[in-house]
Amino acid sequence: MSFFIRTTANGKQIEGRSGKYVKKKLKRKKSELSQHLRKRKALENGDLNKHALSLDNEEIESDLESDIVENNTSGQNIHLELEDDTGETAQDKKVRLAKLYLAEIEREECERAEREVIDKDVIAHRLKEDYLEQSGKLRKAVADNYVGVENNGIQFLRCKEHKLAITCLVISSDNKFIYSASKDCGIVKWSLADRRKVNCRPRTQKGSSDMDKGHTAAVLCIAISSDNRFLASGGENRVIHIWHPDTLDHLHVFKGHNGSVSGLAFRKGTHQLFSVSTDKAVKIWSLDEMTYVESLFGHQAGITSVDVLSRERAVTSGGRDHTVRIWKVVEESQLIYNGHIGSIDAVKLINEEHFLSCGEDGQLCVWGTKKKKPLCTVEFAHGVSAQNKEPNWISSISTLTNTDLVASGSHDGYVKLWKCDSGFRSLSPVLNIPIVGFINAMAFTSDGNYLIVGVGQEHRLGRWWKVKEAKNGILIIPLTKKQN
Repeated sequence: MSFFIRTTANGKQIEGRSGKYVKKKLKRKKSELSQHLRKRKALENGDLNKHALSLDNEEIESDLESDIVENNTSGQNIHLELEDDTGETAQDKKVRLAKLYLAEIEREECERAEREVIDKDVIAHRLKEDYLEQSGKLRKAVADNYVGVENNGIQFLRCKEHKLAITCLVISSDNKFIYSASKDCGIVKWSLADRRKVNCRPRTQKGSSDMDKGHTAAVLCIAISSDNRFLASGGENRVIHIWHPDTLDHLHVFKGHNGSVSGLAFRKGTHQLFSVSTDKAVKIWSLDEMTYVESLFGHQAGITSVDVLSRERAVTSGGRDHTVRIWKVVEESQLIYNGHIGSIDAVKLINEEHFLSCGEDGQLCVWGTKKKKPLCTVEFAHGVSAQNKEPNWISSISTLTNTDLVASGSHDGYVKLWKCDSGFRSLSPVLNIPIVGFINAMAFTSDGNYLIVGVGQEHRLGRWWKVKEAKNGILIIPLTKKQN
């Protein structure tokens, strides 16, 4: 240990005893300190007797510095180094500790350098995937991995808020919660892990003071932002309600559509909301400012669905006008795709360059953005009705984004999983999952482990048929994959 003795604050030297006496005093203090260190070391080794233990408990005088200051008559700075019993001076100890510290820093920097190499590889892979996703070229081949359904894990969820047919559902981006809505105006939050109802917003009575804070007619569509901050719902009462997904507290209401709100979709990574309606309009809303942005027109019939990914463009199905349209918001233009011989009821993006559509004609179509006609069409995808000999109406579709796996549902008793080939020019069957009732809504979890299905006794848009043996509720289907 080093001690530095200086003059007083006013610059005067401290008067006292001679420097010779100071040296003697320092030598005695040094001897006492060395003796104490030896005793302490012996104590740690267990070699001291009771007398030594009592000595160790005595306090060592710590007035060395004060004695030096008191006896400093020369006004010089005095620098003393005390040796321990190993012969290492304080300066040597500082050098040794500094070398140890530098060695530790060198080791940490080497580890950090290794981590940076790994991180750069991960970042490069992520950037590549993001680029392929933005360009619509990202395609993960996963369909061949699915071999069946875990029958023991299938669970059917029901509640009093869903006494009527389920019309729509959505899954949170973290795959923890399912949000569903039905014809009886209720919105229910389910826990996927616990398989139970967590919260709900029941029907709002017409004429009540809370009429602007809930649905008074059937809910037809629901969407959640990618950061799980906003939940949006729309229906036959022509308004869009914004909810807090955690608590289902009402946040805002958007009015502007002149017909039933039939579709909602959040642009990925933003709070930009697209809505469509039977009034033939596409509207854009900003939830950051809770304001209306603009309207897009072009469809000649009521719009039935909308979907959007990362790009600032949306795809919509025009129902009875037999068109699918892509709206380029920035360019202020639209692309028109003609297909289907009946009403086009649903459209879903596979990636930024390909999408899937279905309708009452029983056709399942795969499209590319650069072709005006379908790349692939599956006729009678769900067979023919035994009652009227017409193709079974495909009521819902779902896609596992940026993969080759898609699903379709009707009321023929099956949900069907399909594989898109590498060029998106064919669809081949993967699995048939037996389900009784109208398949009005479907969604894959982002990891592809579950398919969530909304089942109803009636079609989501009307009451033309009724499957009496069906039950209204949410079906959780665990999908089985090949073991690697």
